[in-house]
Amino acid sequence: MDRAPGLSVRLKLTLSYAGFLMLASALLLATVWVFLLRYVPDRPIVGRGFVPDQSDLLDAFAPRAAIVLAFLLVFGLVGGWILAGRMLAPLTRITDATRVAASGSLSYRIRLPGSRDEFRELADAFDAMLARLETHVAEQQRFAANASHELRTPLAITQTLLEVARSDPDRDTSELVDRLHAVNARAIDLTEALLLLSRADRRSFTREHVDLSLLAEEATETLLPLAEKHGVTIETSGDITPTVGSRALLLQMTTNLLHNAIVHNLPEHGTVQVNTAIGPDSVTLSVENTGEKLTPELVSTLSEPFRRGTERIRTDQAGVGLGLAIVRSITSAHEGILALTPRVAGGLCVTVQLPAAPPTGA
Repeated sequence: MDRAPGLSVRLKLTLSYAGFLMLASALLLATVWVFLLRYVPDRPIVGRGFVPDQSDLLDAFAPRAAIVLAFLLVFGLVGGWILAGRMLAPLTRITDATRVAASGSLSYRIRLPGSRDEFRELADAFDAMLARLETHVAEQQRFAANASHELRTPLAITQTLLEVARSDPDRDTSELVDRLHAVNARAIDLTEALLLLSRADRRSFTREHVDLSLLAEEATETLLPLAEKHGVTIETSGDITPTVGSRALLLQMTTNLLHNAIVHNLPEHGTVQVNTAIGPDSVTLSVENTGEKLTPELVSTLSEPFRRGTERIRTDQAGVGLGLAIVRSITSAHEGILALTPRVAGGLCVTVQLPAAPPTGA
């Protein structure tokens, strides 16, 4: 933004300090003068030798008062300039850090020493903002790289299949069409997942009253054929859990959690437990499944985009690697908390905590 040039803050503080000092000095001298004049006659007293009157006192006092005021003006300007410089030194460091960050270096930190005051609180807040920005940018860069890689794979497969078909025109095309259909379906699923993730990150949705327990039942009914195919038993329980948010996004979140629990389960006789609970200020949805034992280090990365957990059992329905990333984004968009905990016996427990809906009429 273009702005007209003006006085620096340091100069303004200097002038303010000097002006206040001059005003206080002038008031002090005026007070001394007023009280002194009360005891000095306004005309010469005859017969008592030399007795100064007000004019004599004015001639003696005014030049010295002017010298004192001039000295105080210089002292106020120099002292105010030095004091303002020392006081504004932290602000200079913050300004320099802002310029460094604007140039693209988000790793720079101010780390202003000293006890807490307004400048140090500003510096600490700026450091925290830079840390969040650095983390966010790094996540976005990793996401862009991973998304490009994931999208390039089906396109490369499609190109290979088309080249094979062109080099062998007499080849049966039914198998080729089936493989192209499968690859195209995967590319569409990935694109839709990326759009959904972007929508959740932008928080561009209408909020309404939603019952998580009903969404859990709907997701269970939808994925019941998939669970039967994998030999997984789904158990649901819990309370009515009213919250406020996007029904479509919260249903997608619940479906992703349940789908993830089904496909990453034991090869046979696996179980999935879906539970909803309500507290004083929040509602909770938990999805717990059996499966292979997972390390805390692996679990901490599962909600990152395109992290499928290489140690987990993979199937053809394992998805595009955005299931838990979408869950995390939807949870964050609804001011909620996502927790992933490995089960001691194997498997994973995912808990989503969202703010409870206010009472009707509140």
